[in-house]
Amino acid sequence: MTPEHSQKLRAQGSFFGRRKGHKLRHHQADLMVSLLPQLTVDIGTPAPEPIARLFGSSVTSARLEIGFGGGEHLLAEAAGHPAAGFIGCEPYVNGMAKILSSLDTQPLPNVKLFAGDAAELLAWLPQASLQRIDLIHPDPWPKRRHWKRRFVQDETVAAIARVLADHGEFRFVSDIDDYNAWTLAHVVRSADFSWTAERADDWRKPWPGFTMTRYGRKAEREGRQATYLIFRRRER
Repeated sequence: MTPEHSQKLRAQGSFFGRRKGHKLRHHQADLMVSLLPQLTVDIGTPAPEPIARLFGSSVTSARLEIGFGGGEHLLAEAAGHPAAGFIGCEPYVNGMAKILSSLDTQPLPNVKLFAGDAAELLAWLPQASLQRIDLIHPDPWPKRRHWKRRFVQDETVAAIARVLADHGEFRFVSDIDDYNAWTLAHVVRSADFSWTAERADDWRKPWPGFTMTRYGRKAEREGRQATYLIFRRRER
């Protein structure tokens, strides 16, 4: 990826800086200093090829979850698929602290973390290095003037296509109808992807084994129905 392309990608679909909510507990703050550096993906150094080398010899493939929130889905996937390596990207400090607390008590050797902008991580990753990318309940930026801040943009779709292996999948979940339509429109107009849905239940119901997040349960309680979109990377 050229420096110009990388810069353009960071300008679109970024997380717009790290965000912080409530004050961290003392132990959480300690983990941000002691544990996070041990698990951090260092994009200041060349990416290993294959990227699975980040995790050791027992891992044979790699996946990415963008904006993992509290980490419920990421941790369940990593525990259930020990032969796959998982990179979790989350700029929200409280979300990072929460997953660190879980990993402190129940370590998972196939998890790495990146506390920054997913656009920069995508620019760093080698071509065709991932088998799957998940984007679950991202910030919808509902106001029209903020739509340019949505993570799904033409540039980020192209970046996702670059790092996904042939037949790899980009999975998207949202309870915001407008963002679902936005994502569907952006991805299906890319020549690199096909939408896998064959019937309504393919997007109305979670895929098998899906771990519901805390936000997802809250949306259900409030009467909002999520949409589950799966896009497959076409062969190059």
